[in-house]
Amino acid sequence: MAVNFWTKLKNRQQPILALAPLAGFTDSAFRQVCRKYGADVLYSEMASAAALFYNQPAYKRAKNRLAENATLELLKFNRKKEKYYVVQLFGSNPEHFAAAARLISKEIKPDGIDINFGCPVPKIMKQGAGSGLMKNLKQSRAVILAVLANTDLPVSIKMRAGASEIDALKFLKNISDLPVAAVMIHGRTLNQGFSGAPNWRLIKEARKYFKGVILANGGINDLAGAQKALRESKADGLGLARGILGRPWLFKEIKTQRVINLKPKQIFKIALEHATLEQKQKGKPGIIEMRKHLVWYVQGLPGATKLREKLVKVNSLKEIKEILHV
Repeated sequence: MAVNFWTKLKNRQQPILALAPLAGFTDSAFRQVCRKYGADVLYSEMASAAALFYNQPAYKRAKNRLAENATLELLKFNRKKEKYYVVQLFGSNPEHFAAAARLISKEIKPDGIDINFGCPVPKIMKQGAGSGLMKNLKQSRAVILAVLANTDLPVSIKMRAGASEIDALKFLKNISDLPVAAVMIHGRTLNQGFSGAPNWRLIKEARKYFKGVILANGGINDLAGAQKALRESKADGLGLARGILGRPWLFKEIKTQRVINLKPKQIFKIALEHATLEQKQKGKPGIIEMRKHLVWYVQGLPGATKLREKLVKVNSLKEIKEILHV
């Protein structure tokens, strides 16, 4: 069995801070930036267990196996600069998850594997995945068992406070006998989506049914919100998602317990550092992908509207530097 890094982090007696998975955002470049500013755990973007399963024949024939499998390519990481790294999978078929767990453990070798039970996106739920899978206790348990049986890495799960009639407590009670290392609970239900007040008290009650690491997630956008989430949930740590976009230093704020007021020029330097990493890893396509991050970096700043209009059209680092004057 691989080392359970979750236990190691919990033993520090400090809140564990994780960059939660965000499709289209939490790539290697952004993970490295967040690690620099204090993130303890870094999640990959959601990866399809089905895609990994059905690409097995091509993967076995290829000389450069990662390059011939787009999903595996997406999951590559920098071992030195992305500690601790967790690959998150979504899907609904236990057989797919079993194959995916084997492939990831062999080819990617992350620090852990996570199963998504929380995504509310309709196209994911139509597959019976994400929150759609959370609603099916029998299938959810089968998926977790399939992953546990096919990796020696610590296995974690991400879920919501509730999906239809199944709340987080019922879900955790159903798997309370399984050796799941950690759970990240989004404090909002499926019906709430990404709005409304998170239910931190429900996360506190989850301790009755789960003995591993518990992370609270959802609607944490500033230091005060983080402090409230930790205080009311009694969780071992936090998972930060949308609240970290454009302000990765929120991790540092939480760790130092003080608000960090950066000047626009300082923020622009961080954005440029991020963009430089994106270009280094992906070339021009990385700059194109960076556009959505740049919009977040300038949010709330003087002249943000005009800056956004220009930044959504950038094609090079040079253009970014000229617009931000860095």
